Amino acid sequence: MMRAMKALLRILAGAAAAAALAVAAEAAVVNVPALSAHYDPIIRKIAARYAGVDPALVHSIIAVESGYDRFAVSEKGAQGLMQLMPETARDYGVKDAFNAWENIEGGIKYLKDLLKAYPDRLDLVLAAYNAGRSAVVKYNGVPPYPETQSYVNKVAQAKSLLVPLVAARKTMIYSYRDGQGKLRVTNIPPASDAGGQLPR
Repeated sequence: MMRAMKALLRILAGAAAAAALAVAAEAAVVNVPALSAHYDPIIRKIAARYAGVDPALVHSIIAVESGYDRFAVSEKGAQGLMQLMPETARDYGVKDAFNAWENIEGGIKYLKDLLKAYPDRLDLVLAAYNAGRSAVVKYNGVPPYPETQSYVNKVAQAKSLLVPLVAARKTMIYSYRDGQGKLRVTNIPPASDAGGQLPR
């Protein structure tokens, strides 16, 4: 398992080739194992609502897109963990792209639509996530953009490494006192850790 995580970190370190992002990406990559475990309960809970969306795929996209930095903003304006463009965020009901719950749910809804549009074609799902559906339509496949082609490969590689890690991960249990002083025990991170409100 440790070997797989080291391989994943090498892929993610390679994803940070752009000079402007190199320092930030390197810092984020160091924290991937802990942050991936931290956000895992949220990802699993939301993915369970949208049949067919693999939590390992969501982890892979977050790892490559933002390095689990929920305050990440790209040069093109994509925001948060799943790097949603503002118009995509609006389309999928995300009011605060830096809220972990909202960002992950918006990204998963978008992924669900892409998985329906391109069944059994993860390459096209990832290309559309990165470059937009119109680019996939225009080129009738993965666009010939180096960034998109690299992105498709990195996310697919990360997913192949993360599937066994996500499957083997034990659920983390949190205990805290609510506003009335009652002890609560849950597998969902408290809102202060997750960057948003606990779902009902």
